[in-house]
Amino acid sequence: MPIVKSKDGTTIAYTKTGNGQPIIVVDGALCSRAFGPTHHLIPLLSDQYTVVVYDRRGRNESGDTAPYSVDREVEDLDALISEVGGAAFVVGFSSGAALALHAAARGLNIKKLMLYEPPYVKNMGGHNPPADAEARFKQFVATGKRGEAVKFFMKDLVGLPAIFPVIMSLTPAWKKLKAVAHTLSYDAATMGDFSVPVQLAASVTVPTTVVAGEKTAVSLINAVKKLAASVPDAKALFLKGQSHNVSMKVLAPELIKYFKS
Repeated sequence: MPIVKSKDGTTIAYTKTGNGQPIIVVDGALCSRAFGPTHHLIPLLSDQYTVVVYDRRGRNESGDTAPYSVDREVEDLDALISEVGGAAFVVGFSSGAALALHAAARGLNIKKLMLYEPPYVKNMGGHNPPADAEARFKQFVATGKRGEAVKFFMKDLVGLPAIFPVIMSLTPAWKKLKAVAHTLSYDAATMGDFSVPVQLAASVTVPTTVVAGEKTAVSLINAVKKLAASVPDAKALFLKGQSHNVSMKVLAPELIKYFKS
């Protein structure tokens, strides 16, 4: 298992597959190399690109160093970019897209950026996440209530029906979700107050495309539109038939077309 050391000494585990220019994939909440949809991108891109997937700090085989800060997660991504040659394409999903936006705004050597549905949904015409989400996650974990943290994420943050986390708690995946529940506060910190960070976006100079599925929540569509309008010269792209849980077979051709253009 290859690892890279971040600036604060935290070890970040990653997998590198394929040939060509590197694409680094940044996962959303609760996901890692061992759990989540983004590993399905690897066989779809690795014949043309070197695809790098990694465990964000605190997840799976990566280390963690207290206290958490968004800057430290940006440094993790910077270390990976240095490891693969000093420059890379980056694609981020959900809160991982928000982290990638922070990285671009801080001047990391990102050649092109694609952001899939960063959930800047506050006042965007749908469910509003609780203002105290980060503190609530920390409290749940500190008191040993990891399952409650995951349920809070699904029901109160995402806005899923109350029955959904109950059903999920009965599946084999529940153990994996609870194992990384402490990182939910990291994602909440990355999202800020869940509104579109207009000033941060305005400082991005990297070519950027912001993507949503046409069948996703209206709040996410509105967030993508506003974010694309806030990043200089960015484009918005809407994928037919897709939701927040995007099909990688649908997204991959768009990634290839965009990174080749």
